Parts: sequence; structure tokens; C-alpha cells
Amino acid sequence: MGVIVGKSLNRKDLDEPVQKPYRKLQIDDLPIIDVPETLDYRKLLADYEAQHGRPLRPIQRRAKAKHRVPDSLTCPRCQAPSSYLYANNGGNGQYQCKVCQCRFNHRNRFTKQAVFRCPHCKKTLEKIKERKEYHIYKCKNNDCPFYQANLRRMTKKERQQFQQDPQAFKVRYLFREFLFDFLPLASSSPIKPKVDLSRLAVSPHVLGLVLTYYVNFGMSSRKTAAAMKDIHGVSISHQTVLNYANSVALWIKPFVDRFPYELSGSFCGDETYIRVKGRWHYLFFMFDAVKKIVLSYRVSPHRDTLSAIQAIDDVLRKLPSLPDDLSFVVDGNPIYLLAQHFFAQHGISFDVRQVIGLTNEDPVSEEFRPLKQIIERFNRTFKGNYRPTHGFGAEEGSVSFVTLFVAYFNFLRPHSALEGRVPVVIPELADLPHMPARWTKLIAMAQAFLQQEAA
Repeated sequence: MGVIVGKSLNRKDLDEPVQKPYRKLQIDDLPIIDVPETLDYRKLLADYEAQHGRPLRPIQRRAKAKHRVPDSLTCPRCQAPSSYLYANNGGNGQYQCKVCQCRFNHRNRFTKQAVFRCPHCKKTLEKIKERKEYHIYKCKNNDCPFYQANLRRMTKKERQQFQQDPQAFKVRYLFREFLFDFLPLASSSPIKPKVDLSRLAVSPHVLGLVLTYYVNFGMSSRKTAAAMKDIHGVSISHQTVLNYANSVALWIKPFVDRFPYELSGSFCGDETYIRVKGRWHYLFFMFDAVKKIVLSYRVSPHRDTLSAIQAIDDVLRKLPSLPDDLSFVVDGNPIYLLAQHFFAQHGISFDVRQVIGLTNEDPVSEEFRPLKQIIERFNRTFKGNYRPTHGFGAEEGSVSFVTLFVAYFNFLRPHSALEGRVPVVIPELADLPHMPARWTKLIAMAQAFLQQEAA
């Protein structure tokens, strides 16, 4: 789905985005990815000496050798220096390593990070296009079963069109290699908030009251300020409410993101909309459908593959180990399949179960629709709290609000599907008498968590 935003919007436009189907994109199966084996020449030399009782000597070159090996050249497979390399084919560019017997030249397979092969015919894919964020590979084998099957499915009219304009038809296997500067499962540096909550002009109880009204009850910042004045006699402005929320979100976010959750393995994801600077943005949620725990909450101006990759990566970081049967239940948006391909390039495998449409037209949708409905129900819960805000003036404000909502949902909000328990039970919070005290304790625990990480 996409969003159409005009120059002038009425109140209805502000409440709900205009939706249209997302761009259809046929994603083929994952390719066969051959990661070239890398060796250490020092270990190979030690093994040779242990086996033969003598070291493997460097190459004794003739003083007037016609074809010299450049001193800077090393074996791309085992990193052996040039003293162990032969000029193997009379100076025509091929070399051979004496240590690992690898033959190579400037186009050798061991100089590549991976070799992609067609899953249907096992032939090596050929790069045909280079884009800013990805390269496109194609199987050009005319005997490929995938290619032949697509030709046989054509009608007579389509065959005639194919002869005149073959580019109008997708009949060959294609694969996209993404070039994002993003490393899966890479550790992130701790966030160090600049705001010192100990210097706030209000008591911890007042801060807990503000968060209870603003986050738990989904009241706008102006109504929260009015409630504090009319009910509790505390005079604060609506901007002060927003300042408190932004400050607390900075402290709580590392605690929410790196808490050692106990997860079920049933994960689902979806996107919803929030308004930032007058434009609709996308909010990517990843959710444990059994434990009712929010695992990812990325705000992005684009509904693109990188956002899907980052959302899935948030879940993978929280797993103690990657299970063999890992899968994600999502909608029919092709960005999740492209994200699956990206992780496969880094040796991380999982399945993507796509629930398409509103009716069960295929076995996958029929089996996994209950999980998709769970995340849709969660989206409605979030929208109930978000709607009174009428959007945000800056991206930082949207992230702060979503962070506080996720902290409330995971640690403070009782859930009917869990028999009235919160998704993540923390005894120090459960024993407190009311919600403002729980917010205060949660903030203190987040501060202690940051201090422990910094130590």
C-alpha cells in the first residue's frame, strides 16, 4: 500500500491516509549461494610441517625469470605471500598457490564474497544491472527449467508479443543482491541520553502521573496538562509534557531494546501509519504473537526493503540463538521477501509466510491468518493511543511516543489474552500500588541498566 498526500487536506485526510496497492514485484526463490572457502596459509604451513617433518619451502625462482609474480600479490584463498605463488600459464595472468593449490586470476571466484547460482538449473547467475542500492543477476541458461516452464505457459498471443518485445515479459530467473551499508546482528553502541531526569523541577510522582495520562490513557499533551491542573493542581504547559516524554523515552529505549525477553518463536509483522511533519510515515512493528511482546518499532518515511531488514534484525538480536524453523508472518508486501534474500547473503536463514488479502485464497494464508490478525489487532490498540496526538512536528517526537507506548505495552499494560498479566512480568513493578509508581520504578531500572552497561 502507498500514501497520497495533497497540498490541502481536510480533517478526514488527517485521520486516515489514502491507501493504494503497493507496487507488484515478483520475487523468485532464493538462489544457491556458494560462499568461497577461505583458508589461513600459516595454519596450512604448520600442518604440512607436522605431516612431512619439514617445512614447505618458498618457490626458488630463476634469476632471469621471464614472468615475475608481483611482490604485492597474495593468494585470495589463503592469503599466502607472493613467495609461494607461481606464474602458472606463461604470463597470461593465471597464478597458482603452492600452499593451497588455488589457481586464480583477477576474475577468480575466490576474490568474490559469494557466487550466486540459479536454484533451478544450478548455473552461475550473470550480473546484468547495477543500481544504487542493489545489483540484479539473471540466469541466462536457455535450458533452465524455470525459463522453459514460463515459455510453455504463454498463450499464442503472448508468444507473438514476446517475439516482438521480450523485455515486456519476465521469463528468466532474477535475483537482487543488496548493497546496504548494514551488517545484520552487529552490536550497537549504547545510547547515552543528554537529559538528566534528576534535575527535573517536578517530583517523580508527578512525572509518573504525566506519563500515565499521556501514554496509558492516550490523552493529548494539552489534555494531559489540563488534567494535571484540574485534578492535581499542578500547573504545567503542554510543551512541558512533550519535553518530559522525550526525556523519559531517551532513558527507557535502551532498556526496552536490550531487555532479555523470553520469546515463543511465533513472530508476525506489519506496518501502520503515523503523521510526521505533515506527511504520513510508516511504523514497522514486529510482534511475538504468543507472549504479546513488541520486538521492533521502526519509524521510517519510506516503506522500503531497508526498513523491513532493520525491523527483522531487531527481532534476531533478541534471540539467544537462531532456530532452524524460524519464520515471520507478514502481509503480501514483497519487501519482506527481499529482506529474506538480504539475510541469506549473510548466512542467516528463515522463512517468510505471507498472508495475502482478506480471504484465504491459498494454504499459507489459511494457516497463518490468525497470527496476522493478532498484529492487526495490536495496530488498532496503538492507533487508539496515537490518534489524539494528531501527528508530530519532528521525527524525534514520533520515536519518543512510540518508544513510551512499547514500554507501556510490554511492561505495564495487563493483557486479557494473558489472564490479566502484563507481557513481561517484573516483580519490582508488579508489587507497586499504582501506575505512576510503576512508571517511576521503570525509569529507575532503565537508568540502572544504562549505568551497568557503561561500567
